Amino acid sequence: MTAQDKKSLTIVQLYPKDMNIYGDWGNTLSLSRRAQAHGFDTEIIDYNPGDEFLEHADIIVGGGGQDSGQTIIQDDLLAIGDRLKAMAKGGTPMLVICGLYQLFGKEFRTIGGENLTGIGIFDLITEGGEERLIGNIVEESDEFGTIVGYENHSGLTHLGDGVTALATVTKGEGNNRDDKKEGARVHNVIGSYLHGPLLPKNPKISDFLISKAAEKKYGEFTPATIDDSLVEKARAAAIERPR
Repeated sequence: MTAQDKKSLTIVQLYPKDMNIYGDWGNTLSLSRRAQAHGFDTEIIDYNPGDEFLEHADIIVGGGGQDSGQTIIQDDLLAIGDRLKAMAKGGTPMLVICGLYQLFGKEFRTIGGENLTGIGIFDLITEGGEERLIGNIVEESDEFGTIVGYENHSGLTHLGDGVTALATVTKGEGNNRDDKKEGARVHNVIGSYLHGPLLPKNPKISDFLISKAAEKKYGEFTPATIDDSLVEKARAAAIERPR
């Protein structure tokens, strides 16, 4: 039994109907299972345009989508943007992938000439590119060690001064194929282009999100001992795969 017995965490999944094109719902499922392994009960709540926003969410998760999906959810995202920004500044952990990563920035300028305004949690701008950046990706993070996943995006993201990269790319392209940086970090919010989904192969990121949520809600987090031997085998295989 752990210190988290009978404690619970609420995970809110942003726009799963429109922003779940590359299996990013798997991040939500993996995060829930990981939290349960640490001794928490979990509740997953889907949030789609027009729903009542749950401001007492413990963790926010959002996925990727096509430009059309981003257009569908943009107005709703802008409507709840100030509340998300306040939650981020207050320490609520969040993970946003690809399309929502872009819209958590300041602006996404699509290849078709449309400018989608973001909510500005990240100091970054994304421009649509002519070529898709696709393939297995490996990167190194001071906080999370080796991160593995799969990227599939044409957006070229450039970080501003107010945000740091999630990791440095050792195999793959990353944010923009030029600076070898991938993803973004601010407060307890993580943005990334890595699909796969990201969390099953990178449990240290799951543990970060869970620990920050538990510390914010309960003032403490006592991790359980979890056997990650199968995860390590999957990670090793992923690292060896060709680009």
